[in-house]
Amino acid sequence: MTSDSRANVVSSFTIIKGAMIEETYAVFSTWDFDESKRDNLDRLRNTNFIGASSVAWLRDVAKVLNRRFDPAGRDRSLVVLAKNGLPIEEWKPLLLWHMTRDEFLVRDFLETWLFDAYDSGAFRVHIEEVEKYLCSIGKRGGTTEHAWSQQTTKRVAAGLLKVAVDFGLLRGSVAKEFVSFHLTERSFIYLLHKMRDEKMSPSKLVTSPEWRLFLMRPADVEHELLRLHQFRKLEYQVAGSIVQLSLPCASSCEYAERIVA
Repeated sequence: MTSDSRANVVSSFTIIKGAMIEETYAVFSTWDFDESKRDNLDRLRNTNFIGASSVAWLRDVAKVLNRRFDPAGRDRSLVVLAKNGLPIEEWKPLLLWHMTRDEFLVRDFLETWLFDAYDSGAFRVHIEEVEKYLCSIGKRGGTTEHAWSQQTTKRVAAGLLKVAVDFGLLRGSVAKEFVSFHLTERSFIYLLHKMRDEKMSPSKLVTSPEWRLFLMRPADVEHELLRLHQFRKLEYQVAGSIVQLSLPCASSCEYAERIVA
């Protein structure tokens, strides 16, 4: 993340508007890398090729995508996968990882509060608990764009739970229940490549809190690495404190190109 990143700025707008999974996939499916982000989003606003139900919703989609993603840089591989037809169910968890690079509250909520509830054995979570969590945003390193009213806090809490439901971590209407979540093989290996792109060492990669986005403990990550090593999908070896990991490709972009070739 760059120094001018808004990664620690909490936007109530984007959370209330939701995950926009299908809309993002549709827009990225037709993304033109030869045009600027502004030109691509102008084409969306001018033609409504995603079939948005209203001008207001179309404007909101464009605004959220502009805020969340950098298709020419950090998020290029995510766009490549959508353009080349990676099934949306495999693409969804990758979208979650990418959108949390620059969306502090979604990342913090999932990595810390929701994961801690899951890890402690909770079966259900309630909106009132999330509202209490939101009172500690400042202490957690986040900065709100403006002071929130009680109503905004309730809408943000509901929005966070809805994001978790949309990405398959929770289910339910009033009381949300945890769901057994599993990353597909290709999604897992893609995320390994993304973390290695960030110069993360093999040992830190296994214990990275980013896996908590998918309700995975370090033991779960290591179990999957050992399984993939057994089937020769990658190389993973541990000798004492020395951890070695060799992935199929040199970068996430190369791996993205390979899996949709």
